[in-house]
Amino acid sequence: MATDTLKSTTGAGGATAVRRLLLENGALTALIVLVIAMSALSGDFLTTDNLLNVGVQAAVTAVLAFGVTFVIVSAGIDLSVGSVAALSATVLAWTATSHGVPVVVAVLLAVVTGVAAGLVNGFLIAYGKLPPFIATLAMLSVARGLSLVISGGSPIPFPDSVSHLGDTLGGWLPVPVLVMIVMGLIAALVLGRTYIGRSMYAIGGNEEAARLSGLRVKKQKLAIYALSGVFAAVAGVVLASRLSSAQPQAADGYELDAIAAVVIGGASLAGGTGKASGTLIGALILAVLRNGLNLLNVSAFWQQVVIGVVIALAVLFDTLRRKAGAAPAAAGASPGGRGRQAGTYALAAVVTVAIVGATSFLHDGSSSSTNPKMGLSLSTLNNPFFVQIRAGAQAEAKKLGVDLTVTDAQNDASQQANQLQNFTSSKLGAIIVNPVDSDAAGNSVKAAGRAGIPVVAVDRGVNKATVDTLVASDNVAGGELAAKTVAEKLGGKGRIVILQGQAGTSAARERAAGFARGLKSYPGIQVLAQQPADFDRTKGLDVMSNLLQAHPDVQGVIAANDEMALGAIKALGAKAGRSVQVVGFDGTPDGLKAVEGGTLYASVAQQPSQLGRIAVDNALKAVQGKKVGAAVKVPVKVVTKQNVAGFTG
Repeated sequence: MATDTLKSTTGAGGATAVRRLLLENGALTALIVLVIAMSALSGDFLTTDNLLNVGVQAAVTAVLAFGVTFVIVSAGIDLSVGSVAALSATVLAWTATSHGVPVVVAVLLAVVTGVAAGLVNGFLIAYGKLPPFIATLAMLSVARGLSLVISGGSPIPFPDSVSHLGDTLGGWLPVPVLVMIVMGLIAALVLGRTYIGRSMYAIGGNEEAARLSGLRVKKQKLAIYALSGVFAAVAGVVLASRLSSAQPQAADGYELDAIAAVVIGGASLAGGTGKASGTLIGALILAVLRNGLNLLNVSAFWQQVVIGVVIALAVLFDTLRRKAGAAPAAAGASPGGRGRQAGTYALAAVVTVAIVGATSFLHDGSSSSTNPKMGLSLSTLNNPFFVQIRAGAQAEAKKLGVDLTVTDAQNDASQQANQLQNFTSSKLGAIIVNPVDSDAAGNSVKAAGRAGIPVVAVDRGVNKATVDTLVASDNVAGGELAAKTVAEKLGGKGRIVILQGQAGTSAARERAAGFARGLKSYPGIQVLAQQPADFDRTKGLDVMSNLLQAHPDVQGVIAANDEMALGAIKALGAKAGRSVQVVGFDGTPDGLKAVEGGTLYASVAQQPSQLGRIAVDNALKAVQGKKVGAAVKVPVKVVTKQNVAGFTG
């Protein structure tokens, strides 16, 4: 019996070893599977340019996540890193451009800003006894608010000397990738070779035991959150350099990506485990997912679903790993362990290269479509106006035999930069872009131009870059019409408020300029307040509700789009269309229904489907080498209850 038992145990040893290897390197296994799958599904994935794109797109998340790794290893959480990144970049740009501070000093001030935010977090948690979730959630709001206050809600151009961080070395190696590698090595060094790194694991493993053993837990927490702030500041500078401007709304939601990268990389939210290499793998998994799904033309909405499932599976895998007794992912416990880890990574690299090389034959000699290929990057698909642009573009593409890939940037300038990079590396015939921010799109459009790809801008222009043509309505003229319409309805005298669009976009600036120009002819119109509502219906409702508290006697509202106007109507209730006249902009289906119902007095109607159609038509002409005009203006029209029935859009 003893002999049988021994044989059984020995036979199972191989399977147990493989199982333990997979459990201990689950994130690496997942990354290998993803790379192989994307290589097999898309012939555009496995190119040098695209792989470098993946590295660039992972850089900001990875640097943020390295800082968050310190916090999570010590059983904490930091929800403020995205906002701290935006604030640090804003401080740098503001001090360097608006106040003439030397760039080196401005960079130091940005880092100090990150340290200060981290120290505040650490003080509230260690000495104020606030839960990390609450303390860092408060800092998330404070840092984002300060970023908006300092910038005035508008992007600030980044100094050229710092913007080079978004460039390449030798014309091919992206600087953000180098920064990611350097910060990763620093994180690994801190975790594996320093006193504070060992303190993180001790505090995360058992805080009370760490305190009783003589560790100054409170001071260590201050240092841990300060380190997280430093990494957030570096990530903010890298992100802003890519966009050539400090965006006050940049890195919104990035804290969730950073936490996801740490967890996917094998760290436990319970604390005590985690390593820099695992965090890097987690960030790469997220980047490969987004890049590959973009190349496969998967809807941005479904991308969120996929990434959410991956995060849930990562946490589930972590639970299974701990139950199975897999070795914790602490920083190098022994030289032998580090050697085995290096061997595992080397073996994984060899296996990946071999399999990916084999899958590349799937794309060799395959018959590719003869249809021209184009990419359309929209700022958002959560707005009916842009949905109509997509519909018009898709209809025209089908008519002309064009393969059109549509992506949704979800109002994130960094995400749009990634999408435009993907389009460029895929060697599309042409790119159509509706910028989230006119300044932030400049670098990506320049890169497409260097690659010889025609670029058509739609609805909003691109600053600091040349596009083949701009297809847009005359926003200034439309703004004048809106002002004239509400002023004449009020008989040339009255009190109004203005709901502005998203700061930094050309559409918001041009419409605001049109409003101001139009109102100059009506000195009897008093503007009580002007507040941004970011082209969003919910924000329009909230902002209008707040303005009504201060100005209950308002008689008119001008909104920079129909969505904000519809939100204002909801806030006004029975007053809308009776004692308060509301004028919107865009002529969306919901807006036109409100005009027909009488709650919205008028809408300065664009023809979004026409914008999409004309953009595709001009992009095809550019691909074919035909001459296109520098700008194509699509006319606008004031639609009221009297003519709404005959308006087709």
